[in-house]
Amino acid sequence: MTGNMMKPLAVLLLTAAFPGLALAEDVFIRVEAKRGNEAALTAAAEWQTRVGDIPAVIFPVGATWTAIGLGPLPREEAEARMSALKAARSIPADSLLTPAAGVNATTLTGQAMNQADAGSNAATSPDAPAEPVVAEPPAPPAPDRFIRLEAFQDRATADAALDQWRENIPEAGLWSLPNGWFAIAAGPLSEAAAGQWLAALKEGKAIPDDALITPEAEMGSNATPGTTPDWPENPETLPEMPDLTEVQELLGWAGFYDGEIDGQSGPMTRAAIASAVAAQRRTASAAQAMLDLGQARDAWRQEMGLEVLQDDYTGLSLIAPTRMIQHDRNERALSIYGPKDESGAALILFSTPGGAQEMQDMTGLVTALGWVPAPTREIGRTSAVLSGRNETHIGRSEARVADGHVEGWVLIWPVADGQNAPRIAAEIAKSFARSQPSAAERAATEAEAQPPAEAQPAPAAN
Repeated sequence: MTGNMMKPLAVLLLTAAFPGLALAEDVFIRVEAKRGNEAALTAAAEWQTRVGDIPAVIFPVGATWTAIGLGPLPREEAEARMSALKAARSIPADSLLTPAAGVNATTLTGQAMNQADAGSNAATSPDAPAEPVVAEPPAPPAPDRFIRLEAFQDRATADAALDQWRENIPEAGLWSLPNGWFAIAAGPLSEAAAGQWLAALKEGKAIPDDALITPEAEMGSNATPGTTPDWPENPETLPEMPDLTEVQELLGWAGFYDGEIDGQSGPMTRAAIASAVAAQRRTASAAQAMLDLGQARDAWRQEMGLEVLQDDYTGLSLIAPTRMIQHDRNERALSIYGPKDESGAALILFSTPGGAQEMQDMTGLVTALGWVPAPTREIGRTSAVLSGRNETHIGRSEARVADGHVEGWVLIWPVADGQNAPRIAAEIAKSFARSQPSAAERAATEAEAQPPAEAQPAPAAN
């Protein structure tokens, strides 16, 4: 007689010799079965809400199915409870009892119980209140999706292409596919994240239109390992897109947009948004990417010390990088701010009575002094823009004729920090305004307001 046959026979003999033994056995009330643990855990949580005083558990039955049970309870009590629950239609009519011994059950708190030991220790008194059970959400499946970027028939070509891809997608790796080809791919990602980033990267022209998602099981072997992309999955609730005027300004600040700030959703704006999402790769949500850009710009403004500068001498007001410049001197129509702490930055403000000719004279002075080296010129009837650079600095100047005055500014910025030059210039241009009359105008007004001096009598002749 084999060991497998002897075990049930021994149980039968013991039961016959000691009739109370069967009744002392702990059992589960088995109510249903699901395919897989995740579905079973969800169902168990629902059963727990229906039968709150009996713990809900799950345990494997076969290779692919998972049972949902209630208990463990002593068999006699379980039979009575099962009958009452069936009569009340609280559990299915085909529910049955399953011995707890030898069953590896998992509670909704995720703590495994070995019911071989539970037979003697886990008996529940009919009068003892059941401990509350808190259902934990099932663990998400491990990321197993790859975004395939390109495939090649030979290894040498694939290796060369991988080097190029890593300039823009440093996480990329090389895989030897089951069909003998070599694929460049980035991953692994969750199924949701892979879908979101595939669409975002395609729209931003960061990957080819024929890129696709492939499960890890179909990727073959890893020939050149990449790194796991930190490309998060979108949350369930996404923010609203900021105002489009603000979006265009943010995109311009970040270098993705050089079109008109008109608050309209045209093809340039949409392409710039997609490019920003693809380039930053912090979120696949366009709205969240714009909010992140806004936070980055606020931090940059603080770093640059951007504040409202009220220049008393010229009467002009603007946003200026106060941590980088400090007032040096006034000369005729000029208020000159030199570098602070050897920053290499400078700002010149000017205001003088005049019209188109005086504006052209001022642009000639800016060029002659080298403030804007070898400039490109955009000169109209009432406005002028100069921009240029050399090996030491970047210069930009804007001037305008307004209310009988020629007024404007010149920004000088170190070439080593070239990225911030257009950003600072944009902040100045957007905020530039006249806040009060210039010092010269105020002095002239005060002089006119003074009463004329009384004529003194001529000295008497001797």
